[in-house]
Amino acid sequence: MTPAADPVIRFERVNKWYGAAHVLRDIDLDVAAGERVVICGPSGSGKSTLIRCINALERHQEGRLTVNGTRLDDDDPQAVARVRREVGMVFQQFNLFPHLTVLENLTLAPSTVGGLSRAQAEERALAQLQRVRIAEHAAKYPLQLSGGQQQRVAIARALCLRPRVMLFDEPTSALDPEMIQEVLQVMEELAGQGMTMLCVTHEMGFARAVADRVVFMDQGQIVEQADPATFFGAPRTARAADFLSRILGH
Repeated sequence: MTPAADPVIRFERVNKWYGAAHVLRDIDLDVAAGERVVICGPSGSGKSTLIRCINALERHQEGRLTVNGTRLDDDDPQAVARVRREVGMVFQQFNLFPHLTVLENLTLAPSTVGGLSRAQAEERALAQLQRVRIAEHAAKYPLQLSGGQQQRVAIARALCLRPRVMLFDEPTSALDPEMIQEVLQVMEELAGQGMTMLCVTHEMGFARAVADRVVFMDQGQIVEQADPATFFGAPRTARAADFLSRILGH
């Protein structure tokens, strides 16, 4: 997919430091509505920092970042709040409230942030639990569920605010191998429904199956980006080729 002239997300020479560590270096990246982008690279390459800038969980220091038409480099709390209402995020850890049921975890934000009545919030929450095929567990508490089930609850919770963009930060890294596929399947279904998605992952099978574009990062830079067939079949840089040989085992 070719990014549109007016992208949903646009990074323009974005830079970020942690103290003396230059973790994002002159990032230029456009993401179109409905595009599915997988971001990969070695540990410490800046992948998670990049997507966490999109909803201002991390703040960049230089450059311009625009999300759904809202500039995020003006240090405007209202701009941050507006973007966070439109961008859902799923983390490595599930970040569910253990003392709340699955249904209560999902209705909290729509009620307090979205202004929905309890009945409206519950209706929306149950619809999203159906979407991720876990509605039968609505009355359970998170610790009564498997890791894969908890991650599907976390995805449903993010969807309850009806985001335009979904961010996934290594969503399967905390899961046992047998639970990974159930989460990836839900993400594949979301992708098939046209959701704009950016996913940091080492699941290269998912990238091949779902991504419109693979972005490879190393040392805080975007080294190369291409459609999956090109990236996996003929990487342009030695750094990408070495990464693929190590992660794919050949």
